[in-house]
Amino acid sequence: MKTNMNKEKIAKKVICRHNPFTLIEVVVVIIILVTLASIATPMYLSYVKKANVGAARTQLKLLQDAITGYKLDTGSFPESLENLVTKDEQNEKWDGPYIQRIPKDPWGNDFIYTFPGENGEYDLMSYGADGQAGGSGENADITSWDNTAEKE
Repeated sequence: MKTNMNKEKIAKKVICRHNPFTLIEVVVVIIILVTLASIATPMYLSYVKKANVGAARTQLKLLQDAITGYKLDTGSFPESLENLVTKDEQNEKWDGPYIQRIPKDPWGNDFIYTFPGENGEYDLMSYGADGQAGGSGENADITSWDNTAEKE
């Protein structure tokens, strides 16, 4: 009976006993987490940049399709991108809207539309992440006349 009680006391002590982590164990875990974050973050940001460039190309293509639809209906290109959404009172053949709303590029800037264009019947472009003409990588211009802008 006495040995049975001793076993119960020992079992309770073992169960109730919590060993806290040592400082070295905590530091090692933090170092591992920081190392993983320093590897994963640049990879993630690279994918985000590529996704933004791809989204801008897709939006540009959708705008080109809307402009083509406008031209097929009216016989001419729109004076501005707004003519794709709202009726131009001077054009009775307008059968839109050709797009629900004029999108902004993935960086929050307006697409630039010029009619007549210097590089084609019209020019449509996004200045990229920096919002300025020129640049490379994510900052490169994405244009309707050169859909092979620098990919990164």
